[in-house]
Amino acid sequence: METLIVDRLDGVVTVTLNRPERKNAANGVMLTELRATFEEVEDRAEDRAMVLTGAGGAFCSGADLSDPNGPASDPTRSGLARMRRLGGVAMALHHVTKPTIAKVDGFAVGAGLSLALGCDLIVCSDRAKLSMIFSRRGLALDNGASWLLPRLVGLARAKEIALFGGMWSAEEALALGLINRVVPLAEVDAFVDDWAAQLAAGPPLALSMTKTLLNASWQSTMEQAVEHEARCQALNFSTKDTNEAMAAFAQKRDPTFIGR
Repeated sequence: METLIVDRLDGVVTVTLNRPERKNAANGVMLTELRATFEEVEDRAEDRAMVLTGAGGAFCSGADLSDPNGPASDPTRSGLARMRRLGGVAMALHHVTKPTIAKVDGFAVGAGLSLALGCDLIVCSDRAKLSMIFSRRGLALDNGASWLLPRLVGLARAKEIALFGGMWSAEEALALGLINRVVPLAEVDAFVDDWAAQLAAGPPLALSMTKTLLNASWQSTMEQAVEHEARCQALNFSTKDTNEAMAAFAQKRDPTFIGR
């Protein structure tokens, strides 16, 4: 690909944004490649966990506003169509039912931070810097941020983060509840590799169901949530993976999950 590096090892897909000369700003080509890659990961049974990261000491500095074919200025699309193209990337990531981890070093800004927040888990190096910088550029939120932010930090904090557009250190983002972990730069790769390996070795159906249940909880009543849980558990109890987990527990060994 022109703007991404995609590596696969032992069920873990690592997707690296690869425009380091622009701090991995998302141009039109990257938007197309990200959407296609997310859809491919969802379709491939062999892909059991995904890590999203950036090359060259940055995660993503947002949309590349200088790209003539990018989300700000593509002459072949109307303004609404251009932004729907960006939104399509957010939805493709949201529809990945496998566990996803954003590994963030350096800047994650604007649509780049939205992209990180769209992952299930976020691990930052201790030098990461995060910002919903939109308001400082005369822009509203995009790339799913208006949906993601209040669900992560609550409405009041989301408004503070979005309206002021300030820059947050990794430690500040952790205190706000935006991210899961802050790890020293020298240790962040090993930490994320360990998390990704654990997820890839886990029960694919059960992890997918768990993720879907949690994402749907905001639109569900308690009664609906309990019914959704019942349907998922009934299906799990009919799978080989759950039988394997029970047998492994009884035999005091690690289970081997096959995804069915």
